[in-house]
Amino acid sequence: MDKFKVYGPTKIAGTVAVSGAKNAALPIMAAALLPNGALTLSNVPQLNDIRTLAKLIECLGARVELDGNVAKVDATAVDKIVAPYELVKTMRASILVLGPLLARLGKAEVSFPGGCAIGSRPVDLHLKGFEAMGAKIDIRDGYIVAEAPAQGLKGADIHFDVVSVGATENLVMAATLANGRTILRNAAREPEVVDLCHFLNAMGAQVSGIGTETLVIDGVEALHGCEYRVVADRIEAGTFLVAAAATRGSITLLDAAPETMDVVLFKLREAGADIQIDGTTIHLTMNNKRPKAVSFVTAPHPEFPTDMQSQFLAMNAVAEGTAEVVETIFENRLVAAQEMNRMGAQILLESNTAKVTGVESLSAAPVMATDLRASASLVIAGLLASGETLIDRIYHIDRGYESIETKFAQLGARVERIK
Repeated sequence: MDKFKVYGPTKIAGTVAVSGAKNAALPIMAAALLPNGALTLSNVPQLNDIRTLAKLIECLGARVELDGNVAKVDATAVDKIVAPYELVKTMRASILVLGPLLARLGKAEVSFPGGCAIGSRPVDLHLKGFEAMGAKIDIRDGYIVAEAPAQGLKGADIHFDVVSVGATENLVMAATLANGRTILRNAAREPEVVDLCHFLNAMGAQVSGIGTETLVIDGVEALHGCEYRVVADRIEAGTFLVAAAATRGSITLLDAAPETMDVVLFKLREAGADIQIDGTTIHLTMNNKRPKAVSFVTAPHPEFPTDMQSQFLAMNAVAEGTAEVVETIFENRLVAAQEMNRMGAQILLESNTAKVTGVESLSAAPVMATDLRASASLVIAGLLASGETLIDRIYHIDRGYESIETKFAQLGARVERIK
């Protein structure tokens, strides 16, 4: 199993390009099952999760060609309805093939998905939504078995009990080919959901209310192929910005999407960063200043994203002052704090709250990554620490960051992969 050795302390300085968003590319690739034709996606990150989803939709009958950051998908011959456990078990996003299969073929059998162990993420909202659209749902031997009425899914007025990105994505995809109008209320507003909706419309769907909590989808008879560029990854961009702020350095990000990062940029400015934006370029500098501690509460977009919580926790560990971080999305996501405490951080955990008292510096120690974003936060902590920090179980980080050690090398850091 691969590990990272991070050499610190290091000050981040340099320029790096932001990759396409994994959390946008995955649902978009699942939606590629909807049209009876070929399409081309650009700015697709080269990640394990992307390759896994490509294998999954191939086993359903689609043709997939991955060439660098371009994915070509032709779902014309899709005729299989089973998404097997062997492919679904490693990736939460696999559940997103359920909606397209149900809408396109009228049937689907999808194994319950896996992913990071960061807390309960039930699929009840997905299933209730499909039932509202007329589907029959059974659970058999660990599989979700869904069947649409003979005349196809029907439009419905659906209100989500809680905001769910996955359920919003699954149901908006299914609704594009349903009979009549579907209204999704209390829908997720994340930039990745917005990108999916724009992609669906590029294929001929009729989705309105994009970016709001109420999505209206008028079903059409068929969708067609298109060419589409995946939005930039706001979480990768935020991770590098936090690394620069925490190490008192500077960074220029190219090909970013700053309009998707309002609250993160606001909190970085609160920490003392000078941030300049020019189109898709973001420049941050700390002018060699120690960051100030910033408090926040994670919540669905447009509030502070849970996917940036761990990285800010690492910055707060060496910041001036104290901060309170409240995690409201996933109950196990503060676990990175325990590893940072092994490196000399002073983080007190109380239920879903981390109380952080900043220290001048951290010390290297062997640590273990428990999920994707915790992995990135431990790399940042390693850059802050004196000595060589060894990070175990980095397979998590390969699921969400494209060539992260290479990009850190461009920024003057030394992050070494050990086989």
